Amino acid sequence: MEGFRKSLVDDWVEIWNSYDLNKVPTLFLDDSRVTYFSSERQGTVRGIDDLMEHHRGFGFVEGGKEQPNRLWLEDTEIDEFEGSAIVTAIWCFERGETGAVQRGPVTLVYVPTSNGARIAHANFGNY
Repeated sequence: MEGFRKSLVDDWVEIWNSYDLNKVPTLFLDDSRVTYFSSERQGTVRGIDDLMEHHRGFGFVEGGKEQPNRLWLEDTEIDEFEGSAIVTAIWCFERGETGAVQRGPVTLVYVPTSNGARIAHANFGNY
């Protein structure tokens, strides 16, 4: 995965700002190997079907929707390792209706696939 593109991280941020469920399988491994630790629930989200349901639980819908919330990343670092990349950052999420901002650490692990780099694992925490 030579020359990992930061735009892949920007694409992930964009799905959180558009709530477009259709884009989830284009950014994550689209199979049973994808794993995800949420800052909102205990346990491992495992496999694309569970990951899609997890995003539905946040209000994601096919084609996306207008919504008042906003997500962004701070202190983003990208480290490449022989065919993969690890992204670390601080996620910030502003709830539009209250203006309250949550934040915490996030790690995204990208692996090469025949369709380009995909997220194989995501881990979110809260401060």
